[in-house]
Amino acid sequence: MSLPTPSAPPVIRLANIEKVYQTKTIETIALSEVNLTINRGEFVSVMGPSGCGKSTLLSLMGLLDEPTGGTIEIDGRPVTTYSDKELAGLRNHKIGFVFQSYHLINDLSVRDNVELPLLYRPGVGSAERRRRALAALDQVGLNARVNHFPAQLSGGQRQRVAIARALAGQPEIILADEPTGNLDSVMGAEIMELLLALNRQGTTLVMVTHDEQEALKTQRLIRFFDGRQVA
Repeated sequence: MSLPTPSAPPVIRLANIEKVYQTKTIETIALSEVNLTINRGEFVSVMGPSGCGKSTLLSLMGLLDEPTGGTIEIDGRPVTTYSDKELAGLRNHKIGFVFQSYHLINDLSVRDNVELPLLYRPGVGSAERRRRALAALDQVGLNARVNHFPAQLSGGQRQRVAIARALAGQPEIILADEPTGNLDSVMGAEIMELLLALNRQGTTLVMVTHDEQEALKTQRLIRFFDGRQVA
């Protein structure tokens, strides 16, 4: 597993992050004074009650949203110095996302669901898309389900497809938002073991979870309450 060294910058660094959602009548502070580093090769879990800013935190880390204040750095470089094209490249190449609700397209086969994000990857042709999709599905133990459709799979299998879709992009970082939230305890444990295995292979993971036992299996646990780090 790739371990951080003192000379290596954090893969993600948040400094004095604020995120405020403003309407005409209401101001909602989603995150306040967040200072956080994620080192290469870490598996970090994030816990806290609903509405405390956990998903907002992942959106900022994944460059899907911008902070109201503060600085986000990727590999030691502030994201404000990246061009729009460079930011799109980071989202497409460096970061993979896994969501609680899978976000699979029911009319597409398992393999086609995994290939789909690669359609937007310049220079990746159809043969390479297929190779990557099949390799990722084999990695999550679904090589016998490539021609099935999401409705033909269990919840745990659908989440494995979602993880394979992230892996096909060969990301350095995976951001997982409640990846076991819709699963029973047995399937949830299987997905957790898969994520731990990916981390042992060198992938950096940040996972939002409500499950204390899952969180304790990761290398570091960060707790949030009302948009602030409390531990």
